[in-house]
Amino acid sequence: MQKFIGTGVALVTPFKEDLSLDFDALTKLVNFNIENGIDYLVINGTTGESGTITNEEKEEIIATIIKANNKRLPLVLGVGGNNTSLVVSELKSRNFTGIDAILSVAPYYSKPTQEGFYQHFKAIAEATELPIILYNVPGRTAKNMEPFTTLRLANDFLNVIAVKEAGNNMQQYYTLLKDKPKDFLIISGDDDLAFGTTLAGGSGVISVIGQAFPKQFSTMINHGLQGNNKDGYDIHYKMMDIIDLIFEENNPAGIKAVLKELQITTNEVRLPLVTASEGLTQKIKKFIKSF
Repeated sequence: MQKFIGTGVALVTPFKEDLSLDFDALTKLVNFNIENGIDYLVINGTTGESGTITNEEKEEIIATIIKANNKRLPLVLGVGGNNTSLVVSELKSRNFTGIDAILSVAPYYSKPTQEGFYQHFKAIAEATELPIILYNVPGRTAKNMEPFTTLRLANDFLNVIAVKEAGNNMQQYYTLLKDKPKDFLIISGDDDLAFGTTLAGGSGVISVIGQAFPKQFSTMINHGLQGNNKDGYDIHYKMMDIIDLIFEENNPAGIKAVLKELQITTNEVRLPLVTASEGLTQKIKKFIKSF
């Protein structure tokens, strides 16, 4: 579990102009983050546009990242969905060589009860021996997994080691931190709340903006882990505007616009997403120039 304390990043999936996978850009992105202090990498999450990635492409993305990483950092693979039996089937059939944990999103669209959340993740926990990071993101799934459900899972299954909490609700973070089992990790999924959550006892972040500014963001989180609020908040305040900007229209169009300006990837996204508007792109350019 110590592997997942600090700064993880939810990697984008770079595309070429024809929307095919850009493996060179993906390799460049992986190396850029490793060389600038990121602690672990997350593959095929929401930011990776997992909803528009084919099974064949997923295999190619995983292979590319494993090769580029070359065992330098822990790797977390997104394996989730709202069809429990399909998630369980993937867990039982996939080769997880080179993968250190899975990130499994709360079922989206279906809006299950809290008991439904529990039974879904119970089936997942019983289907694999890999460490599981739960992912609660009600802004995308349309239903909040309440803290008592998260903590019930944490207490009942040894391989449920953490939650990526992205409810953008500080009170929910505090409840989880207050009542969690000793070794269970509370990982922020909200870039804007990541530093405050870490200072309060959280284990860091799985970040979107962190992959564009890995040195600065990981330094900020390390300040939080050390209880150094002044230096950490100095970085937090400098980054507040760009965090707001990348989520102004949609994710990952915003972060891809940033990465394009940094000459790491293109800004291409697959429908139903569209690239960042010209207005947003100009605001991002202005921030990067001043930053």
